[in-house]
Amino acid sequence: MQAFLEITAPILHDELVEKCKQGDRKSYADLYQKYAKAMFNTSLRIVNNSGDAEDILQDAFVDAFASLNSFEYRSTFGAWLKKIVINKSINHLRKKKMDLIDIDKTQVAEVPNEETLDEKDVQLKVEEIKKAVKLLPNGYRTVLTLYLFEGYDHEEIAEILNVTHATVRTQYMRAKQKLIGLIKQGGIS
Repeated sequence: MQAFLEITAPILHDELVEKCKQGDRKSYADLYQKYAKAMFNTSLRIVNNSGDAEDILQDAFVDAFASLNSFEYRSTFGAWLKKIVINKSINHLRKKKMDLIDIDKTQVAEVPNEETLDEKDVQLKVEEIKKAVKLLPNGYRTVLTLYLFEGYDHEEIAEILNVTHATVRTQYMRAKQKLIGLIKQGGIS
């Protein structure tokens, strides 16, 4: 029964999308209810402000519904919508002047490949990590979120943020070090 449900889930979502394309108002509401919470959480992890995340969520759905006829099922509707939400979240941060520095254009020395902090000695709790992530600067938080929580690789993040792969790698390593430092300091309450 579980395998049957896993196979039919995408079909049900495709039917909702098709009904929306035909103008069925209830299907729009059903599609919104199906994805709103996950997309809100995705945006919130990037922008770190619930009001901004709510605005981004609404804008993303407006754009998705307006462009629904161009959706061609090359991916799931959820993946397509998630990309819209992530792009809108990143654009929002760009408007706020997110602090990403292109390493190739600076005189900064290369960050060593080996991790200098002993991560094995640090016992982390999920809530501590969430609180510490919220304290990270926008650039660090964005790269860390896209990599760890959203599953993008460094090349994809570089393309999304329009920076070099080296910049993403460095921002990720620094974000991870800063996160570990925040947790070790115990400044999370």
